[in-house]
Amino acid sequence: MSLDVDERTAPESRRPLGADRAQYGVCAFLALLGVLVIVDATGIAHTTSSTDPIGPRTVPVLLGVLLLLIALVYAVDVARGGRVEPEGGEDVDLTNPIDWRTVLLLVGAFVVNAVLIEPLGWVISGTLLFWGTAFALGNRHYLRNLAIAVALSLITFYAFAIGLGVYLPAGVLQGIL
Repeated sequence: MSLDVDERTAPESRRPLGADRAQYGVCAFLALLGVLVIVDATGIAHTTSSTDPIGPRTVPVLLGVLLLLIALVYAVDVARGGRVEPEGGEDVDLTNPIDWRTVLLLVGAFVVNAVLIEPLGWVISGTLLFWGTAFALGNRHYLRNLAIAVALSLITFYAFAIGLGVYLPAGVLQGIL
């Protein structure tokens, strides 16, 4: 006679059906988001052309329907007792307090970028953003970080302009870039 216990019938592995109401909140949020996307997409004019036979409305409607489908499948899973397993996560000690200095330096780098992007242009403000972010996160190789920040700013400037056709502000470097 075997005393093996099947994992599916072990008392500690049985979960009450439908007991996790917070997950139903996630389902409701996904469903609401899907409905909002579909409703918003219906306001888009349905125009087609030889280069765009499906029109601009199709993709948002498809995304809204997929959000509703995901909400439904997730709700069924929760109703059947399915739960997500806690993520192993990073090696983070949650008992340590928040490092407000780092948070404020990062916020400062983003605010400086937002304020200076129009008058100085993306290359300069992006350089300050990338360099300030590296500084805030603890990297103290100032000159190397500055060179990398300039390179990243120039690469993103030209990638947007050439690759996407989106022109970022040139600011004081107008005519040079």
